[in-house]
Amino acid sequence: MTTVQKIKEIEDEMAKTQKNKATSYHLGQLKAKLAKLRRELISPSGGGGGGGPGIGFDVARTGVASVGFVGFPSVGKSTLMSKLTGTHSEVSEIDFTTLTTVPGTLKVHGAPIQILDLPGIIEGANDGRGRGRQVIAVARTCNLIFIVLDVLKPLGDKKIIESELEGFGIRLNKKPPAILVRKKDKGGIAITNTVPLTNIDQEEIKAVLSEYKLSNVDVTIRQPNMTADDLVDVIEGNRVYIPALYVLNKVVYHLIEIMCYSRWLCMQIDAISIEELDLLYKIPYSVPISSREWLNIDELSEKMWDALELVRVYTKPRGQSPDYSAPVVLRRGRCSVEDFCNAIHKEIAKQMKYAVVWGASAKHSRGQKVGLDHILEDEDVVHIAKK
Repeated sequence: MTTVQKIKEIEDEMAKTQKNKATSYHLGQLKAKLAKLRRELISPSGGGGGGGPGIGFDVARTGVASVGFVGFPSVGKSTLMSKLTGTHSEVSEIDFTTLTTVPGTLKVHGAPIQILDLPGIIEGANDGRGRGRQVIAVARTCNLIFIVLDVLKPLGDKKIIESELEGFGIRLNKKPPAILVRKKDKGGIAITNTVPLTNIDQEEIKAVLSEYKLSNVDVTIRQPNMTADDLVDVIEGNRVYIPALYVLNKVVYHLIEIMCYSRWLCMQIDAISIEELDLLYKIPYSVPISSREWLNIDELSEKMWDALELVRVYTKPRGQSPDYSAPVVLRRGRCSVEDFCNAIHKEIAKQMKYAVVWGASAKHSRGQKVGLDHILEDEDVVHIAKK
């Protein structure tokens, strides 16, 4: 029996098993077994080269962040890619026109961002159908995923694509669970929770641990509404947590003004009604656009910038005005003065005596003298004084 067949067998058994106190231990074991089989698909043990993207999919990374386009064939990914970056990506009404990863670069607020147009995926992609495994392997390495959907059937396609990415260890718009599993030499299983266990009980936790042969562990749970899947994700340790935007493409227009996000947006609606468009905006993380008509792309760019959580920092040489033409771009969470120095040259942090910062992170408008551990904010200006 193949791995895919084993996965299907377990999924069928889980679907027909009613969850209650008597079955919680069994369901916990099934979920752990399913995760272990999924791991085999992500990193197959046989063959040469492991689970990398493969020829035509692995590309050299450029820019300060990467955004991958994921979606079914013929939803407009290549048109959007070509118009955003100026990079030619074959466009056709025929499915599977894009067969390899096509890279391009888009500048947003002065920061170069790499855009990756990936081939269209099909249902069953995480099991290897239609080279879907290579496509999703590239998506795992991106800082942000654009899930491009046809505006006329967004919810059904959204659910399928989410399931495919989930099966390959990608968690969309989530944070790593606040769960700590610490192995020890003896003492059995000790479970401590600082929040109520509403979706899982101790028997199910023990079942998951048993399947992974973890008999001496301390489990600390701080995750509200924790599930068995959260625990499995922590034990597996190979999950990636990536922000995603749902790009609802092919909105066709009629010159109708609608109110959107507290500002007027001139849009022409033909394929969908105003009421349907309002419903689309209620889908979390969604942005309706038309790549062909180039409408609502500004909002898409702004949401992309916000989701990437980038921080622009400008340099100020001594006795000169700040250089606003070429910001040093950092990631939020890694935007200290030391990170800023290392982004320019690794030796600068060693040579720095102090830094002077102007902007949102400074206490004074005239500038603040700071050290390497000072956290910078977007559009701060920094002068480095050397020893």
